[in-house]
Amino acid sequence: MSTVAAYAAPAPKAPLERTTVERRAVGAHDVLIDIKYAGICHSDIHQVNEGWGQGIFPMVPGHEIAGVVVEVGSEVTRFTVGEHVGVGCMVDSCRECDYCLRGLEQYCANGSTMTYNGIDRNGEVTYGGYSKQIVVDENYVVRIPDSLPLDVAAPLLCAGITLYSPLKHWNVGPGKKVAIVGLGGLGHMGVKIARALGAEVTVLSQSLRKKDDGLALGAHDYRATNDPSTFSELAGKFDVIVSTVSAPLDFSAYLGLLKTEGALVNVGAPEEPISVNLFGLIGGRKTIAGSMIGGIAETQEMLDFCAEHGLGAEIELIGADQINVAYDRVQSSDVRYRFVIDTATI
Repeated sequence: MSTVAAYAAPAPKAPLERTTVERRAVGAHDVLIDIKYAGICHSDIHQVNEGWGQGIFPMVPGHEIAGVVVEVGSEVTRFTVGEHVGVGCMVDSCRECDYCLRGLEQYCANGSTMTYNGIDRNGEVTYGGYSKQIVVDENYVVRIPDSLPLDVAAPLLCAGITLYSPLKHWNVGPGKKVAIVGLGGLGHMGVKIARALGAEVTVLSQSLRKKDDGLALGAHDYRATNDPSTFSELAGKFDVIVSTVSAPLDFSAYLGLLKTEGALVNVGAPEEPISVNLFGLIGGRKTIAGSMIGGIAETQEMLDFCAEHGLGAEIELIGADQINVAYDRVQSSDVRYRFVIDTATI
């Protein structure tokens, strides 16, 4: 066991504060990582605020982790000391179910172990990346290519893979027309990745406030959803729409933007339920779908793809003492486009 510095929410909706947590001793298949950077995901805020259900406190958030290997277990074969590595939203799964065997550990039939706000196989609470170090089984660690700076790579461990996985699953590429709903931490990576895959990309945002940014990131078009003409002018245009927002949308209106057999994929996680007019599905054999992160192999594939195409997150680097301010700004959509904590400041 070792004691490491961290930032934690001591109770639901409470400001985060500096504390310490215990990390397990490095086992035979474990990797000890010095965390260098940790992204702030909107889901961190949802969980601290118990928006998705009861949490475990004190809670150390953070599942966009980039760092350096400083120790490996006696039977580790995948990593060596000094390598740049990342840890995303999960740190274990059953490894036996059909989904795990297919490389879909994120959908583990027996429940994957979340990087924080979870319980591991030994019954211990998991603590995330707002900390100095973390110990993770080598099978749930990914290699960050040397050409990707660790600070801009950290958000790829959630925001990057959350967009890459559905874009690949729904065969986005040359000849496909894709819309990304929302230009935030998730959406801005969706624009970059969809463009790199060869698709024609449109951003759908509430207003045109970030239009210049969206076009600079690679979008071919940028439309405001608060303008009713957007939904008439773009009717039937898209093969795939990926919604990244965490607020409930008028999904029936967005279904009207899809081509026949198109898919509206939700990766945002609103706390409220939605309603849908099913005639909007039946009339064009359309699909409303969901997707979350990716398996370990696909996450590695995503990192390699981003390195090949020079894709990193657009970040604001902050000190740990700015976490609570950053949480307020995220909820006000005042960030371009991901806060990343320099963990040397913890």
